[in-house]
Amino acid sequence: MSRSVYAVATMDTKGHELAYVAGRLRAAGIRVVTVDVGTLEPPVEPPDVSREAVVSCHPTASGRSAALGRSDRGVAITAMSEALTGFLVGEHRAGKVAGVIGIGGSGNTALLAPAMQALPVGMPKLMVSTIASGNVAPYVGSSDIFMLYPVVDVAGINAVSRRVLGNAAHAMAGMVAHAIPTAGEKQTVAMTMFGVTTPCVTAVREALEARGFDALVFHATGTGGRAMEKLVEAGLVQGVLDITTTEVADEVVGGILPAGPARFEAILRARVPYVLSLGALDMVNFGAIGTVPVAFRQRKLHVHNAQATLMRTTPDENRRIARWIAAKLNRAEAPFTLLVPEGGVSALDAPGGAFFDPEADAALIDELESAIEPRPGRSIRRLPWNINDPAFAQALVAAYLELDPKAASPTHEESR
Repeated sequence: MSRSVYAVATMDTKGHELAYVAGRLRAAGIRVVTVDVGTLEPPVEPPDVSREAVVSCHPTASGRSAALGRSDRGVAITAMSEALTGFLVGEHRAGKVAGVIGIGGSGNTALLAPAMQALPVGMPKLMVSTIASGNVAPYVGSSDIFMLYPVVDVAGINAVSRRVLGNAAHAMAGMVAHAIPTAGEKQTVAMTMFGVTTPCVTAVREALEARGFDALVFHATGTGGRAMEKLVEAGLVQGVLDITTTEVADEVVGGILPAGPARFEAILRARVPYVLSLGALDMVNFGAIGTVPVAFRQRKLHVHNAQATLMRTTPDENRRIARWIAAKLNRAEAPFTLLVPEGGVSALDAPGGAFFDPEADAALIDELESAIEPRPGRSIRRLPWNINDPAFAQALVAAYLELDPKAASPTHEESR
């Protein structure tokens, strides 16, 4: 079955413009399916997929009703977005989607972006949006959506929009016409890192690369953890070394780099080899020191740089963090290994460091050890080192190789 680019917009207001984009794609030799997600007037151009067909993919009767209702546009857009997500995911699973291109303003972007985010990393996704010159984080999330600013509003075909929309169509045509080869790719392992765990993660990465792995490092900034899990969910990652779980501290205590409520879940569902540790759970992240909430300003703070202020976690907060992590790990059906660095969980949490606090660390470790339900295949190992000690990195690598039945062989250089 030949796959197609799905060109999507509210075709009651953007129908002519979407037809132009579809025409440029077809002129480039690309199969196109136009999709109408309008919620108001009838489409001004006939779509290949009607809004009614999209709405039929909404999982609830109330959502199907709301998507085509006229009483509240916000409610209708939300419901239509949920329906579009179901439609595109279904079409992707059926092997029909080569890529997705959307056009429009804030409403169209809010409608289309969640559906694009639900598609796999690596599938071409391009959104021509009038809000692309601003903060696009809510729309891109942890996915690989291309955002293109149209300069003028998406309102008619004129001297500017003709070029910008044409360029967008040609960019999409190039992406789907020139697939990235996957044959011969290495086995992929993901790991999480923060500045204060860099020596550890660097040593682990280098050791695994020497054994033939393709090591992907994710900055543990909330978005980084979610991006990693999205790749796991898409099947692009075959194992995880979750060394730096600091995002949970922000999630539980209220920092600016939260893990999100679903952290760990995609990894556990995927049942990939999984080793984790407690990297940077001694800190909660805020912006410039003036942005630290008033309730925390008397706490132990460390100015990491002009735009980053770190707050030391307390024993009580660490017990809460431990229970949050344990609640997720207790759902695991596959084996995992948790390595505990008793000598400190970050570069700051070492003797003489700004966050060195054995009592707070003990609260975290003891609570976590007691809260994780024992089961065959679940291993918790206390080690006497700081997380950045070379011996701890070696232990992480060894633990991962124990869990991975497809562990690559060491290269000639490593075996010498």
